[in-house]
This record gives sequence, structure tokens and C-alpha cells, in this order.
Amino acid sequence: MGSWPGAAPLLTSPAVSEMPAAGAVTVVPYDPRWPYRADAELAAIRAALDPLVVHADHIGSTSIPQMHAKDVLDLQLSVRDLAAAAAAFDQPLARRGYRRLPYERDHVPAGDGSDPQLWTKRFWSRRGHPGDDVNLHARVLGSPNERLALLFRDWLRARPDAVAAYGRFKLALAREVPGLGAYTDIKDPVVDLVVAAASRWASDTGWQPHGRTGRDLPG
Repeated sequence: MGSWPGAAPLLTSPAVSEMPAAGAVTVVPYDPRWPYRADAELAAIRAALDPLVVHADHIGSTSIPQMHAKDVLDLQLSVRDLAAAAAAFDQPLARRGYRRLPYERDHVPAGDGSDPQLWTKRFWSRRGHPGDDVNLHARVLGSPNERLALLFRDWLRARPDAVAAYGRFKLALAREVPGLGAYTDIKDPVVDLVVAAASRWASDTGWQPHGRTGRDLPG
């Protein structure tokens, strides 16, 4: 399979797909303010970055009602060209307190046979800012990692029983591991199990990214 437009070659460092490993992990109960805070930040980002942003979405655990999560918003920008987006986004995002980090590849789920090149992204982080702490991911429209982020969110929104179980797992894991690196390493295979179930659900329901959401589809 070929690469997506604008996807630069993968960095050679084995750490390009990893988040910083230092620091304790704190998982907190669901905060009903998270969606409103995410919507406000997405609106501000779109105003600063349009027209290169095709879609802007709240993703990750803070986007799922009643999910325990780290108090860090995950936001996704869907773009047509990663290289053009990175060049154009750095300055406006810096003015909002973001800095781009060299984490340019997502975890590929176990058993997925697609080209790892298709799982590239650009990543900005904001910490210690008067606004929210944010992880901002730019991914190519239609790429497998862009789709997975939306599928993970929508399947869990449609399955409150799974939200409760996954939330308890994250709380227990955060208590037991020394830092984010170990937390991520252990959590990734569990996410792979969620993705396998969610993929079957997507096939059964006709789910599509940026179409109907899990709130509108049967569990």
C-alpha cells in the first residue's frame, strides 16, 4: 500500500510513536465540563487554522460520557496533507500555548496488516496554560488512525457497559504503574481488544467516520 499525501517518512527513532514516559498518571472521574471545554477549544483552533482543517473532533476518553480519564483533552484535526498542515499550524498553535513534539506515528493495533506508514500524524501538546491541558493530533483524512480514533469514541459512547469496565481498568492501572510509559504499554493491548469489537460493530451498523455517531446507532 502507498503512503497518504503529505505523510513524511517515519522517523528512525524507536520512540517516535511513544508519549513521554515520565510522571505519575492520574485518572479522574468523568467531568461533564469536558465536552464544552473541548468544543470551545476546537472552535478557537478552527478559527486560527482554517481552511486546512477538514474536520475537528473531540476524541479520546474525555469525549466519552461517564468515562474515567486523565484530565487532558484529546482533540483531532483531519487534514488532507500532513506536511502542509504542520508548516501552517505551528505558529498559530504556539500563540495558543501549544508546542509540536516529535511523536509522528500511532500505535498500530495487533493483527492490523496495513502499512505502518499510513499511521503517521503530527502532534502538539499544551501543558501549564491558563486554558485546558490538551493533546492535539493532526491525522490525514481517511487514514486508518484518523478512523480508529473516531470509531473508538463512538463504539464506547454506544456501550455504557464497556465504558464502566474500561474506566475501572484504567483507574486500577494508574494506581499500579510508575508512569505514563508503563501505563501506555499495558493499555495498548486492551485498546486493541476494544478496536476488534468496535470494528465488528461498525460493520454490523454501517458506521462511518464523520457520519452518524455512536449516540445515534444501536449498541
